[in-house]
Amino acid sequence: ADLAISAADVAEVVALIAKGELTDKLARQVVEALINGEGSVAKIIETRGIKVVSDDSSLMAAIERAIAAAPDVAEKVRGGNIPASGALIGAVMKESKGQADAAKVRDLLLKHLGQG
Repeated sequence: ADLAISAADVAEVVALIAKGELTDKLARQVVEALINGEGSVAKIIETRGIKVVSDDSSLMAAIERAIAAAPDVAEKVRGGNIPASGALIGAVMKESKGQADAAKVRDLLLKHLGQG
């Protein structure tokens, strides 16, 4: 069976994940587009506007909005309830449409709330 995706395409996607330029979710979008014949990895990323949001300033702005929307949850995290941070991380990921690096969001959020 002919696959619409080459080993080189897979290697390129894996390399972008390793460099932090794609999250798992974004990589799935790229692979689906490759299978659908939408072009090269670079073309798909450019056409669809796929990129990981990893600069601290835009992540912090989203974190601030998540905290403002759920101050009670933020207070729990400040009090040491680290698992409660999942709701805030989820809000940031939703706002970024999955383009934020979840691990980085978690680190920044916990530091911001005095738990990092």
